[in-house]
This record gives sequence, structure tokens and C-alpha cells, in this order.
Amino acid sequence: MTTLVPFITANTSPPFQAIFTLDGGQYSGVATWNLTGQRWYFTLSDLSGNLIWNGPLIGSPLTADIPLAPGIFQTSTLLFRADTGNFEQTP
Repeated sequence: MTTLVPFITANTSPPFQAIFTLDGGQYSGVATWNLTGQRWYFTLSDLSGNLIWNGPLIGSPLTADIPLAPGIFQTSTLLFRADTGNFEQTP
């Protein structure tokens, strides 16, 4: 089962934040805009604030999957669909 989390960048308290459930644990995802690089970056941390993964927010096309935090989780995947503007969390 895939859970969709809308990537809303025009909210009242930037940066974008959401809680994701991956491999049965909860993680905080934060997307911030890098002014110099002119792109979004994504940080995934556990709820204690320990860094799990940080990197550019790469959008997957509808025809392929480009996972965020590759190789970190055993059964779950997290990706961002640029075409729909949603994060996809599986399972």
C-alpha cells in the first residue's frame, strides 16, 4: 500500500515538514530550499533528531522510481513524484 504525502511549499510555516513511517518506525522529513543551488534538499531524521539521510530532492518521473534514502530501509521506500507533487511512502 502506498501513502501519498502532498509536498506543500506555500504553507504558513516553512520549511516543508512531514512524518513518514518507514520500516515500522517514524521519521521526520524536512525539505528546505537552497538559495545557492536553486533546488530543494531533503533531510530525513529519526524523531530524536538523529540524521538518517540528507540529499537533493530528486523527482521521480511517472515511469520510474528514484528512491530517496536508498539502501537505508529494508522493506519501505520513499520517493518524490515531481509530476504529481507528492511523496510516496511504501508500504
